[in-house]
Amino acid sequence: MRRSSVIALAVAAGLVVATGAWLLLNRGGADGAATGPVALDRPLPVLSGRSLTGTDVGTSLLEGKVGVINVWATWCGPCRREQPGLVRLSRRYGDRVGFLGINYNDEKAGARRWADTEFRVPYPSLFDPDGRTASALEFPYLPDTYVVDPSGTIRWAIYGEADEAELGNLIDGLLAEDPAPSA
Repeated sequence: MRRSSVIALAVAAGLVVATGAWLLLNRGGADGAATGPVALDRPLPVLSGRSLTGTDVGTSLLEGKVGVINVWATWCGPCRREQPGLVRLSRRYGDRVGFLGINYNDEKAGARRWADTEFRVPYPSLFDPDGRTASALEFPYLPDTYVVDPSGTIRWAIYGEADEAELGNLIDGLLAEDPAPSA
């Protein structure tokens, strides 16, 4: 009886490890390496709060346009690697695409240095020190990037480090969609 309990416990532990590995491989790795965009079809929750500079900001700045929301933190290595590409994309698209960062579980002074000095991020970031705002997106870990269509539907998520070219292709695809209703 004792030996069968040990075997059952070992089998259960193996299933937990296998399930965890499958989830990581299919949603992006815990090290922040993305496995590719995940198609979604869910409404963007209303997110609002104070930016890193103290102004009121939220998802309302994305209304009626393609939007990109990126959840990041200064202590996240993959966030650091993807930030230059996000800055370039934001500058490339200008006013045609709204960008919004969410600074997750961080300290404000370091986050401001990141955005203002180190990377010169041209779009606002919500300051989310307790993670409540970011949790509304149901993100699994950092970084995460969401691409939203002009109607306010999250169409794509990248769980893990976003590739600049891949994210640009997702944005271009939404910009190319015909906004006129079909007959």
